Amino acid sequence: PAERAVGARQAATPGSDTGTLRDPPGPPGPAMFADAAAPGADVQSLWRSARSTRCEAKSCQTGRIATAEAAAQSPTGRDAAVQTEQGQGAPQDFQQEAQGDYTGLLSFLQRVEDTVIKELNKNWKSHAFDGFEVNWTEQNETVLCLHTLSYPEAQDQNLQVTSVSWNATGSVLACSYGRLDDGDWSTEKSYICTWNLDRRGLNPQHPDLVVDVPSSVMCLAFHPSQPSLIAGGLFSGELVVWDTSRTEDPVIWRTGMTDDTHTDPVYQQVHWLPDPKHRQHSQLLSVSTDGKILVWREEQEGRLGLADGFAVVAQQIPRSTQLRKLAWAEAAVGVTSLSFSPLDPHVFVVGVEGGCCLRCSTAAPALALLPPGRSVPLRAPAELAFSPHAGPVYSVSCSPFHNLFLSCGTDGQVHLHSMLQTQPLFALQLSQKYLFCVRWSPVRPLVFAAASGEGKYLQEPPLGHQIKLAGSTQKPTVSLKQALSHCPVYCLEFNSKQTQLLAAGDAAGTVKVWQLSSDFTEQGPREMHHLEQLASESTD
Repeated sequence: PAERAVGARQAATPGSDTGTLRDPPGPPGPAMFADAAAPGADVQSLWRSARSTRCEAKSCQTGRIATAEAAAQSPTGRDAAVQTEQGQGAPQDFQQEAQGDYTGLLSFLQRVEDTVIKELNKNWKSHAFDGFEVNWTEQNETVLCLHTLSYPEAQDQNLQVTSVSWNATGSVLACSYGRLDDGDWSTEKSYICTWNLDRRGLNPQHPDLVVDVPSSVMCLAFHPSQPSLIAGGLFSGELVVWDTSRTEDPVIWRTGMTDDTHTDPVYQQVHWLPDPKHRQHSQLLSVSTDGKILVWREEQEGRLGLADGFAVVAQQIPRSTQLRKLAWAEAAVGVTSLSFSPLDPHVFVVGVEGGCCLRCSTAAPALALLPPGRSVPLRAPAELAFSPHAGPVYSVSCSPFHNLFLSCGTDGQVHLHSMLQTQPLFALQLSQKYLFCVRWSPVRPLVFAAASGEGKYLQEPPLGHQIKLAGSTQKPTVSLKQALSHCPVYCLEFNSKQTQLLAAGDAAGTVKVWQLSSDFTEQGPREMHHLEQLASESTD
């Protein structure tokens, strides 16, 4: 066996030619390592036993803390006088009771009693401070141009600003682009742009919203209570309503091209009306040179359907006016402008192409003498014809304070009319060119503004000072230059919420926002009295 073991070790040596030899299998011997389970060792915790002896209960709460209340005030108090004590020999207090002659005072009061009561009654009946309100806002001494807004892409196409409108909050201004000097049928696209003047970082040449419109937008109007809704009248005769809060597809209603749609452009006027059947809904009124005044209501699938309508026909207008020479052969008379009376929701005034202004009523029962073909029969609304201008009327504006209205047109004059008589109270020659727009101030009863073809718009002086100046040529209190060139100013609007703001748009495609001085925004103490006097003299 010892020799075999030596031989085996030699065979396992590296480099041996015989390779590795394996012993034949035999009975297994004892293993060097084997699995075994040893008993565990226990170590007692000294920390837990010490903690148990220190704590009353095994919990995370600390031991009870003893508290006691200590008063900050002293237990007793006493009054200490601030004044020093008066010493002996000091002069007597000057606040001692006065010794008056009550008998003489009583006699004096009895003598002047009648005179004082008379003067108090006189002051009570005085109108010296009627309409006066304390204004704590900062006073603006001059008229300033705050913003000059434009859309370069519209200006590159030589488009004009055809209309401006303030939204219900008075912070957003919208303008429409189109053409007013092109009599041919136009198919080029136009735009509606809005700017939020209260937004930080306002970019005058980058509108907050731009809406592409396939036809020229001739007029627009924001909804009176919903700030994001705006309606516009197109050159094609359509009426469209946009929701400016929707960026993908802002069009929510439109009339489409139907038998009820206007056949002429919707110039100058769209107006929101309350729906008499649904308080939550509104109606839209549109005016066109086809002689139609149409009222539209919301329908399904984004359509505007005809709810009511009127037509101004030549047969309603007196033959004594100059209108008969211009349009008597035509059945319908072109309507260029409209304004509702704030004092009576059924009364409105329209201006027509023949130069005449008409007082109309939505309650008129008579039907217009027009060929049938519409879904709703049209009524003839005219009730009274006023003395005409020398040319077409471009704008009318009813007074927010009285039964009066203003009109202007191609003769460069502004007429002041009472609703109750045909002749104007007076006429002011403000321009040698056209007057495109006139607006009555929402806060000053005797102030209005007019936009001229000379590139200016005019803040007029108090009308009450011109009662005896009827027919004379008067200079405006303020004449604002819109641009360096003499491009016409087509539209302007006062801001009824922020009354110091006035916006105007011109033929160069720019909109200027002006801050008016306090003279044009604060009502005088006797201003309403002057207006009432002016209106009362017209009825004498």
